[in-house]
Amino acid sequence: MSDGTTATETEVRDSASFNIHSDPIPSFGSLQAARADIFQRERKLHGFSDVVSGMSDSGEEGRRKGLGLWMVGRYDEAAKILADYQGDDVAAFTCANALTSLRRFKDAAPVFKQLSDKYGDEPRPRAGWLEALLEEDLAAGKEGEEAIGRCAKGWAEAPESFQKSAEGKYLSGRMAECRRDWDAALESYAAARDIDPSHRTNLFHLAHLAERHGHDELALECYEVLLSMLPLDKRVLMNLGVLYEDLGRDQEAAACYDTVVRADARDPRARLFLEDARAGMDMYYDEDMERKEDRLNQILRIPITDFELSVRARNCLNKMNILSLGDLVRKTEQELLSYKNFGETSLNEIKEILGSKGLRLGMAREEAVASIESTRQRYTTGENVEAMNLPLSDLELSIRARRTVESLGCLTLGDIVQHSEDELLGMPNFGVTSLQELKEKLTERGLALKSKES
Repeated sequence: MSDGTTATETEVRDSASFNIHSDPIPSFGSLQAARADIFQRERKLHGFSDVVSGMSDSGEEGRRKGLGLWMVGRYDEAAKILADYQGDDVAAFTCANALTSLRRFKDAAPVFKQLSDKYGDEPRPRAGWLEALLEEDLAAGKEGEEAIGRCAKGWAEAPESFQKSAEGKYLSGRMAECRRDWDAALESYAAARDIDPSHRTNLFHLAHLAERHGHDELALECYEVLLSMLPLDKRVLMNLGVLYEDLGRDQEAAACYDTVVRADARDPRARLFLEDARAGMDMYYDEDMERKEDRLNQILRIPITDFELSVRARNCLNKMNILSLGDLVRKTEQELLSYKNFGETSLNEIKEILGSKGLRLGMAREEAVASIESTRQRYTTGENVEAMNLPLSDLELSIRARRTVESLGCLTLGDIVQHSEDELLGMPNFGVTSLQELKEKLTERGLALKSKES
């Protein structure tokens, strides 16, 4: 039943729920609340973004424009404008958060430090400062105690009220994680969650660490809470999708990946994961066929971005929506050459890449399976040669573990044992539980991962 409201009036009402020109912005918290509101509808977000783009860069309107740019995620523009308003605490804190989102931790740290000195009892500026120091040291390649040195010193010198706050507990968890003290990290993150269940960054780290250590129910609970918070975080959607797949909930996993793809159609990882999840829904599982095609599937999933290509060839492939080797082998030479700006030089680049993997353009699937089988590495020396040449599919790994070893280019058990525990633990979404699973499967076949000394 119509309420007599026209479409135009509805659009005005949607975009006017928060007026960036005149509504009061007493704190960063009020800015966050308004931000969540404008992300409720795509039309509302676009309307708000258009309003912000039309504002002046100077005066009070400029300050509000900078705040609005942060709200819609245009962090680089926000940081540039808000740098001129450091005397305003809300603008300065928002600027520091924009710099953090851009991973410009060295620039963010002094802004947070100044606000921390000014508001000694407020935990958020101090947490921002200490986390920026930690991230800066991690980005510089520091590890363990060296990485947490400055953060640990600042945390120890902070008031007790900060140490007991959600922000203080969260940073305690981060430092414990850097020390690889997983139990202490989980305990600190859980304590922070008890104090503030809406602390997004803490929830993400708790979920990620819980997932890696086999606490799937806790991880699922945290990710699903994060899923209710706007704007949505791409990392949450991808990690939750993997977790759903592990639990056999392929339809929900596909929904997560599809959300990412709709936001960024060129994300090759999300596209490939979406394809896998859809294939898992109501699929008749033929074990023999899976074994025959496993190696081919691994190769075809490799993103085009993994290869060195000229700018012209890369741009042409992007415009043709060719994101993986699987997309590429479906094309013929004539189809590629018919595309504007795609010439013989680019074609030769493509053929060389495919040739290195035992593939060619327009190749039939059956031929591709046979070709990859004939070109894969054969292990002929060392102990347990027969097991070394077994295909990856023989391990029957969980989705998470299988994708990790696939991303390392492993086709056989022999390929896997060329990697160490540390290499695997450094891969996204691969934790202690997945490592233990992999080691047990290899042990059953008399194999072991590469040792640190090797």
